[in-house]
Amino acid sequence: MDTGVTVRRARVDDAAEMARVHVRSWRETYRGVMADLVLDDPELPSTRERFWTVALSDERYQANRVAVAERNGDVIGIAMAGPPQDSGAQWGTHLYVLYVVAAEHGTGAGAALLDAVVGPHDSAALWVADPNPRAQAFYRKHGFVADGTVNVDDGVREIRMVRLL
Repeated sequence: MDTGVTVRRARVDDAAEMARVHVRSWRETYRGVMADLVLDDPELPSTRERFWTVALSDERYQANRVAVAERNGDVIGIAMAGPPQDSGAQWGTHLYVLYVVAAEHGTGAGAALLDAVVGPHDSAALWVADPNPRAQAFYRKHGFVADGTVNVDDGVREIRMVRLL
């Protein structure tokens, strides 16, 4: 089935569009979960753009896999995975970012992005906001299960989901 979505490796010149998608997705997904002060910060887009510029250009992050999903040339989703920060982790990959704008939920863009940065046979882990039933269901569909680990970061409760193969 052709979804009209193209997924490709991200480039440094994608940083501004990736930041736009990142901020839009946060605002669509986390309103009421994350502080409005964070979501409405006028510096948020430029902060996210700097983040993506560094993630795509700094050699410290060269082991990361970063991808964008596009429809008609417009970036609609972003993803980044890489080595886990915990050297004792039971998984080989950590999914750090996967966001698709709400208008594109259910189109296959998220699954294509996940496959682009985390191999289907890779053991992996991720943190997902709780509550976020749609995202949690998406990850369960792709073999992830909650392992009982909870974290609270900037007032947002997150659960860890893992896929151990």
